[in-house]
Amino acid sequence: MAKDKKFVESITDMEVDFPQWYTDVVIKAELVDYSSVKGCMIIRPYGYAIWELFQKQMDDMFKATGHENVYMPVFIPESLLQKEKDHVEGFAPEVAWVTHGGDQELTERLCVRPTSETLFCDHYKNIIHSYRDLPKLYNQWCNVVRWEKTTRPFLRTTEFLWQEGHTAHATQEESEAETIRMLNVYADFCENILSIPVIKGQKTEKERFAGAKATYTIESLMHDGKALQSGTSHNFGDGFARAFGIQYTDKNNELQYVHQTSWGATTRLIGAIIMVHGDNRGLVLPPKIAPIQVIIVPIAMQKGGVLEKANELKDRLSDFRVKVDDSDKTPGWKFSEYEMKGVPIRLEVGPKDIENNQVVLVRRDTGDKKLVSMDNLEDEVASLLDEIQHNLFVKATERLNAKTSVATDMTEFQDALDDNPGFVKAMWCGDQACEDEIKELTGATSRCIPFEEEHISDTCVCCGKKAKHMVYWAKAY
Repeated sequence: MAKDKKFVESITDMEVDFPQWYTDVVIKAELVDYSSVKGCMIIRPYGYAIWELFQKQMDDMFKATGHENVYMPVFIPESLLQKEKDHVEGFAPEVAWVTHGGDQELTERLCVRPTSETLFCDHYKNIIHSYRDLPKLYNQWCNVVRWEKTTRPFLRTTEFLWQEGHTAHATQEESEAETIRMLNVYADFCENILSIPVIKGQKTEKERFAGAKATYTIESLMHDGKALQSGTSHNFGDGFARAFGIQYTDKNNELQYVHQTSWGATTRLIGAIIMVHGDNRGLVLPPKIAPIQVIIVPIAMQKGGVLEKANELKDRLSDFRVKVDDSDKTPGWKFSEYEMKGVPIRLEVGPKDIENNQVVLVRRDTGDKKLVSMDNLEDEVASLLDEIQHNLFVKATERLNAKTSVATDMTEFQDALDDNPGFVKAMWCGDQACEDEIKELTGATSRCIPFEEEHISDTCVCCGKKAKHMVYWAKAY
């Protein structure tokens, strides 16, 4: 049992050092390993299994809204990237360049894809000619490279996995509707699949995507009170279309520019799952995203019939993602290992349980144990998984609400961040100078202007002039 205890103690308490706790969890739960390239991570099978579930369920949501998957090249010619001035300036500091093919210097540098707007635009100008060609509702699942100075697994890495949607529409009204629709898809995914509550709203001009007319975001709150941008949706208007010459003939036989959107979510949402639901025993996974929903641990499995019964129960629970651990590790070690990995339900079965026609079910989220008759095991497991999924969302929502403060001046603003780290709701005049000053004084940035604004006061929290918007502010990852 000393071994079992040591396994758990190897995680730093989140209250002592939250960044180190996070690193401990991603390593000890076998989600990632570090690679030989700084800032790049090796996603291990358990971490990738979470991503596969993420990908499948989100992809189903995209297809339900009429989107099709495509794939674009990983390289972008420099001349293509240069076509949209604001866009290229926004990404320039993070771009990785290919200058040689083998031992031959290239006549034109190639950018390693940081995002694919320019590639989609170059393609759309070739395939969109008439109003009958619209809308184009495309998405791709791929990797991208952004040369980050400071990295942390999942949250900010040089290479990461994501999906990026790119759509083209006949009118500004259609592109705006698509932008909001996909933001709502992200919000539904976070809340219903990941059990993470989010704040929906619009980014300020300073924070919007390079080249976009408007950027909308979902913002979530981590256990340590920092915000995480968890998905963004951008309305490009016709800016990219004009730069790339994407035109179509409308019903009146007149040439028009298309209106475009772009939206994306990344592997950083795995980091969000860790930091929203995790505890000092490791991961806590929502059942809908858990690679293993039920781990069956045979007790005294060397005794006749125990392992056979464990496998029989696994077969009965085939509607769920179930595993039997028949390794020679001690039960205590197995308990700690699967707690670390965040498996929602542990099922224990031993000789006495078989004799009494029962099993022990243990919840990862609360640690509660429950004796359950084998006769209605399937219904009990289904009900318990639903309870866990709901409970994680309720706990995260309660924490978000408890860590949201209101400020009417900078003293209250700073006190809120010091005393109760989290979101601060405060009025803003709309001037970027105040936005910059708030960041300089407190380290907090504007997270979004919520769709449903509250009237906290008449004046800006920073300068005291007439306020235009209520904004959610927070320190962020």
